[in-house]
Amino acid sequence: MFAFIRAPHDLAAIHAYLHRYRDRPATLRAYTRELERLILWAVVVRGVAVSSMTVEDCEAYKDFLSAPSPAFTGPKQSRAGGRWRPFAPGGLSADSQAYAVRVLRAAFAWLVEVRYLAGNPWSAVHDPVTVTREVAVQVRRALPADLWTGLRAVLDARCAGDDAEGQDAEARQWRTARAAILLMGDSGLRRDEAAHARRENLRLSPRPSGGAPVWALTVTGKRRRQRTVPVSAATVRALREHWADRGRDFDAPLDSAPLIVPLVIPATGPALEKHGGAVEAPYSADAFGHLVRQAIQRMTVEFGARPDVPKAHLVQLANTSAHAFRHTFGTRAVAREVSRLTVPVL
Repeated sequence: MFAFIRAPHDLAAIHAYLHRYRDRPATLRAYTRELERLILWAVVVRGVAVSSMTVEDCEAYKDFLSAPSPAFTGPKQSRAGGRWRPFAPGGLSADSQAYAVRVLRAAFAWLVEVRYLAGNPWSAVHDPVTVTREVAVQVRRALPADLWTGLRAVLDARCAGDDAEGQDAEARQWRTARAAILLMGDSGLRRDEAAHARRENLRLSPRPSGGAPVWALTVTGKRRRQRTVPVSAATVRALREHWADRGRDFDAPLDSAPLIVPLVIPATGPALEKHGGAVEAPYSADAFGHLVRQAIQRMTVEFGARPDVPKAHLVQLANTSAHAFRHTFGTRAVAREVSRLTVPVL
């Protein structure tokens, strides 16, 4: 029997498997993470090669996922640093454990299919027990209406800026954050969808019942599913100002460019390498989330100085992530009596 791939060792075989997902960056990132964790555990803890794993090894790793050892856990760090760890403190949720097992089972099945492995030990391992939860809008993660309104008012004030060089540069960064937050909060986009949204996919569309046309944005989301979402007038105004900061005309004939791009590039090797050879490279999903979190943290301090802001609002704002704005959109849509069937799964 000969293998269908030219892989002299396990790492090359795994790279061959991951190469199948080169055109699906989110999937590639997730699968790489799971396989990387397994390789580290197999070599460091079990002392076996991935291709030599038995059912007993797989069961041991399945148990490890529920309670990773301290040597494998740590706060989020740059992968280039010595403090990076493959797991966050507290281990994985039951759903994440089950996801990891399914990813590994599928990867080993492919390695068997291409004749790199003789058999798949994960086929004899059951998924961790999970509870299938009702898919619903997570109201607790959504910002209350008054907090959402107040947040937008603070954003607008921060974006105004003045003629001072330093303050104007800060205002430009705030205008970038405002465009990002409104794109998620008013259109219900996921972080990755908003980060990779493009100008050529944002168009004016006529209303079915007549009247003024509306802006609509087509994005490609999970599982490569394409969908079109409405974009509010406030979001379009925010995008126009962000484009003006870039020296671009938002209303020029359709251009091929990301809707939102970094105006300040960190002076780090990876950042300079990514942006040096590209014209207006978009944010990565993580960098997009970091942009939003930084803005929220700074606004939380400002809200904390106001006696009229409830403490509960401050706590929620301090724990708000980029994804919370998607829940905010869904909650507001349901409150406006939009059919639950048309509200996106969050």
